[in-house]
Amino acid sequence: MPEETTWSSFFDASAAMDKLWPAAHGDVVELGCGYGTFTLVAARRTRGIVTALDIDPDMVAHVRCKAEELGIANIRAVERDFIESDFGVAPGSQSHVMIYNLLHIEEPVALLRKAFTALDREGTLSVMHWRSDIPTPRGPPLAIRPTPEQCIEWLRQAGFTSIESVHLGDCCPFHYGVIAKGRGLSAIKG
Repeated sequence: MPEETTWSSFFDASAAMDKLWPAAHGDVVELGCGYGTFTLVAARRTRGIVTALDIDPDMVAHVRCKAEELGIANIRAVERDFIESDFGVAPGSQSHVMIYNLLHIEEPVALLRKAFTALDREGTLSVMHWRSDIPTPRGPPLAIRPTPEQCIEWLRQAGFTSIESVHLGDCCPFHYGVIAKGRGLSAIKG
């Protein structure tokens, strides 16, 4: 990760969340919270608990400190390897799952299935990832970056039934977005 100020310059987190999670309600789990760029925005959008997971203990401590400094009490930052284990939340308990800059992992469908299981009946999932069609200042090697089309197919394989691409160029110019719902909807967009 670059320094926090550099990292934050790549995103307008609030505008991105307006597009990726337009109907805020309930508890949220964020996979790979990093500096808390999106964690803090999510916590301000919901009365529920935002469970911010990261494998890096320094990032978890950083998010806890920021939440405390800002007086945000609904963030639960937890050190957790959510790739190897579960998310540490009850099945069907989350209104939203955030997966940002992570789906270049080896088993993306397995992670998306865990996310599907974590969501409540009205829950949504949002994906954001580095674009591979333009030069970007950071991100994984181009060869392992998934395209929006790959993410949509993986979401289908994981059980999601309503999937929509989201244009993020005006708020996160180096990224694309995808939102998905899994229960009770049968229309697939994309």
